[in-house]
Formats: sequence, C-alpha cells, structure tokens
Amino acid sequence: MASTWRATAKADRRQRYLDAAAELFAARGYAGVGVEELGAAAGVSGPALYRHFRGKEDVLAELLVTASERLLDGATEALARGADPATTLTDLVAFHADFALAERDVIRVQDRELAHLPEEASRRVRSLQRRYVEAWADVLVAVRPDLPRAEAVVRLHAVFGLLNATPTTPGLEAMADPIGLLSAMALAALLEPAPVSPAGGTPAAGRSGRG
Repeated sequence: MASTWRATAKADRRQRYLDAAAELFAARGYAGVGVEELGAAAGVSGPALYRHFRGKEDVLAELLVTASERLLDGATEALARGADPATTLTDLVAFHADFALAERDVIRVQDRELAHLPEEASRRVRSLQRRYVEAWADVLVAVRPDLPRAEAVVRLHAVFGLLNATPTTPGLEAMADPIGLLSAMALAALLEPAPVSPAGGTPAAGRSGRG
C-alpha cells in the first residue's frame, strides 16, 4: 500500500509541474520561464524538478507529447465504439472541441513552442498528429465519399485551426453552449459542399479583368 501511495504522490507532483508549465509557458513563453519559477508554481522548490524531469526541455516534451497522445487516444476510443460514420464524426468533433476548451494553455504552448522540442519528441508529436489526422480522414471520407481524400485532409486542418483558436476567441466563454457552437461550425466546414465555379473554372469573384 505504501509503495502505491508513493507512486501516486510522485505522479501527482509530476502532474503539478506539467500543469504549472502549461500555464507559465502559455503566458510568458518557454524561454521566459525558469526552473525556479516552475517549482514555485508547482508548490515545490525549483531543484526538486530534477527528481522528475531532466530539465525544462523535458517538461515541455512531456507536455506536448502527452497532449498528442490524449487526442489520438480519444479518436481511437470514438472509432472503437463502432457507430456509423456520421455519428463517429460528430463524436470526434465534440471530443476535440471539449479538449480545445479545457486545454487552452496546452494549445497555445503547442502553437508557439514546437520548435523548442528535442528532435525525438518533435518526431513523436508529428507522428501522433499525422495518425490523428488520418483517423479523422478515414471517417470523413466514409461520410462524404464524394470528397477526394486530399480535400478531406485540407478541410480537417482548417477545422483543427478553428477549434484550436479557442485561446484567442473573445466571448467564447459567454456562450451558453460553447462546445455545441464550435461543433456546429466545425461540422458545417467539413460537410458543406464545395462551391461550384462558373463555367470556365474561375470563380467570378476572382476575376480581375473587366468586360
């Protein structure tokens, strides 16, 4: 029992570092935060960080790798339910919208600080992200078999951009159902038919010549 308690306490302290890092890195940037400040924010002395991580770089790596793992795990769980593709797509969108609202600090850190990741962690994050996109793309093309897969992937990246804009979207928290609002906009972007260009293949709004 004692060993279990010690393991739990260690995991809790590690998580406190990660939570503190997400908040501080989001507010001040990775380069602007020191080990002592991370420790103070986590409620322990700065040097104690080295009992859990090799350094600040490892804190950033675990923060971003874990976020990507959580997203892929959520997508995998939604797929494992075996629902029809349309329901699965709705579940995926709601899951990501919920994550984006709950983890705005993590999203801001990922957007700004990927370049500071060590090479191995960077490869891991990008591999997880690719698998996440591919999982979504499989579902989207099942719902919209008319979509070329390349267009499906473009739409997905646009939707992730929409959902991941939660840290900089003013007034979102004042909405009665922010997850529902974000989900509705995301599904519209994914499922709306592409605009049809006029004869000749050039949209009228894009014509620069005059008659």
